[in-house]
Amino acid sequence: MPNKRIGIIGTGIMGSDHARILTAGIADAELAGVQDASRERAEALATETGARVFADPQSLISDPDIDAVMVCSPDPTHHPLALAAIAAGKPVMVEKPLASTLAEAKDVIAAEMKHGRRLVQVGFMRRFDPGYCAMKAELTGGRLGQALFLHCIHRNAIGPDYLTSDLVISSSAGHEFDIARFLLDDEIVAASVISPRASRLAPNRQPQFIVLESASGIVVDIEVFVDCGYGYDVRGELVCEKGTISLNPSPATTLRHAGHDGYQTPPDWRPRFAEAYRIQMQAWVDALSGRPNDGASAWDGYRAIQVTEACLKASRTGTRIAVPDDVRPGFYA
Repeated sequence: MPNKRIGIIGTGIMGSDHARILTAGIADAELAGVQDASRERAEALATETGARVFADPQSLISDPDIDAVMVCSPDPTHHPLALAAIAAGKPVMVEKPLASTLAEAKDVIAAEMKHGRRLVQVGFMRRFDPGYCAMKAELTGGRLGQALFLHCIHRNAIGPDYLTSDLVISSSAGHEFDIARFLLDDEIVAASVISPRASRLAPNRQPQFIVLESASGIVVDIEVFVDCGYGYDVRGELVCEKGTISLNPSPATTLRHAGHDGYQTPPDWRPRFAEAYRIQMQAWVDALSGRPNDGASAWDGYRAIQVTEACLKASRTGTRIAVPDDVRPGFYA
């Protein structure tokens, strides 16, 4: 069977990383094309990977030598490019978020439903992280009993200057919203947000403490602190009736040096989730040939945006906000 020919739109940090993962050894796939608003940046990546450079997104999507598309361009482009890929009948991996608004996410779902089969996957790579997968398998296995709490921590060393308190929720916490639904196999029905004082090192934004309630009565708490200073730190603990299961720190080694004994903390999300990105990519490529795939659907992307909007409203009003109880349409059920 010939390799699946993948085209990548957006060759910034995420697009370039995906391109390198593809060319480093994803089975049954090859990087066939790249496109970016910066022609110079696209050409630099093409020189590194041997890919063809396209002048614009539509020419890449419509080219008969491209079998599937990855959208890694800025967030406002995700909705129109997903629609273009669906119109061309081509599978598309869209980095999160699926769209900028609920209305746009509904457009993508409607287009996919009209097409008649699933084409969209959203890049919630934590679904493929070995630690989270082990937590889900343990919960599904049943020996810990029912889940009661899911504790989540999401810390970055320092956020970019443009990051606001609202963006701490809408940009940083999205992965937690999806992984909570995935791990618990349950929908989020309500959200509350408590904002502590800002760090003196980043007075223009506040950390966020988010509390989510699931349909079956599980409580999820999420600390999102993007200016912790020491590195990128993601933690999770699932508390059940008969025990708990937690993520291990991501490094495989313990360092003892100069009076310290512990783990080195990665500088950002890429080394922490490098294996998850690779597994996600392989699973997506395998799915292009009809094999099963647990990747996030357009419906999952839509639900993450619903939870995000509820959290933003909860933050602004200081009240508990219900998340609409939508019914999964068609083949998302």
